[in-house]
Amino acid sequence: MFKHGFFGNVLSKYYADEGDIFSGSSASSLLDTIKPGEFFLCVGVALVMGFLISLLYMATHRKEGYSQSYVLTMIMLPTIVALILLLINTTAGALSLAGAFTLVRFRSVAGDPKDIAYVFYAMAAGVACGIGYVGFAIVFFIVLGIALYALAVIDFGASSKRHMTLKIAIPENLDYQGVFEPVLNKYTEFHKLRRVKTTNFGTLFELIYSVDIDDKVDQKKFVDELRALNGNMTINLVFFRYDDKIYEN
Repeated sequence: MFKHGFFGNVLSKYYADEGDIFSGSSASSLLDTIKPGEFFLCVGVALVMGFLISLLYMATHRKEGYSQSYVLTMIMLPTIVALILLLINTTAGALSLAGAFTLVRFRSVAGDPKDIAYVFYAMAAGVACGIGYVGFAIVFFIVLGIALYALAVIDFGASSKRHMTLKIAIPENLDYQGVFEPVLNKYTEFHKLRRVKTTNFGTLFELIYSVDIDDKVDQKKFVDELRALNGNMTINLVFFRYDDKIYEN
């Protein structure tokens, strides 16, 4: 009862037609089959779904931060996917192309699994609108949106430990093996040296640790004790992977 029947007619017409999708007859048949009202309904609802998903994303990411570009992507993605489904003759082909577009962002930057889930959330809404299931798209958004917001409010699955990256700069003449272990054992639940590299034309070393720190730990005292051991040189305690995030109070 939620479905508009025009897309089924389009698919059946194209499956029956063995000609090229870019032929003049196929293009004219597609334009004749999709009515302007149905087209604007599907695309318009997809755009609204994208906007609502972006609002939900911002609401659930106030504390950890978010990037403006990602929010805008959430708005555009359902509309793009819906249009691709309307214009490409097979659902499989449309989904393959849409999936390739959406995952381009994550080829060079390691994405948060929750961010990737929001990509598929927006894609699913766009797919539902693109094939005419406008009502299902609305119900899907409401049900999953309520669940995501409730899980964010109760902070479901949160750990009392923070996974961070610790970077310590030391002079080249400092024997770093075992020097920082007493402080790391005191303030961290877990620590492991991941990488050692030279910087500043070989005059400095940089130690990179993966650490788990309890929320109750005084991080200033932690950093101060490390500074006393590395000659008051640079120490970075990295909380997030990205620097272009927006944080709200």
